[in-house]
Amino acid sequence: MSDWKKVCAAEDVSETGLHKFTVNNIDLVVANYGSGLRAFPPFCPHMLEPLIVSGMMNGSVLTCGKHLWQWDLASGKQQGLSEKDILLYDLKEEDGALFVDLEKELVYDWEEEDELDDDDFFNAN
Repeated sequence: MSDWKKVCAAEDVSETGLHKFTVNNIDLVVANYGSGLRAFPPFCPHMLEPLIVSGMMNGSVLTCGKHLWQWDLASGKQQGLSEKDILLYDLKEEDGALFVDLEKELVYDWEEEDELDDDDFFNAN
């Protein structure tokens, strides 16, 4: 069963831009890649990096600038170094407004890594 909630006016999402919204206490990012719009969780599926901070758009390709994971937003499929697809909310436009299906919050299963984090790596002797 769908649970469509209004996110914003369609004109609020500029082309090639990433915009963060909170709808029903769920954070999400809406991206306009020129030929379409996508809504997805606000974090990179790799290491919880906020995509609103480090995400970069180039056409339909979204890149997380921290570790260079990439996704084709037209399909949601991984590209390049990515090991996981990006999760996508169903999104629709009606009467100039964007609506997202929030039947359930989309979250990634992050694995705990025993390796050094970036700060430890660069500060290692």
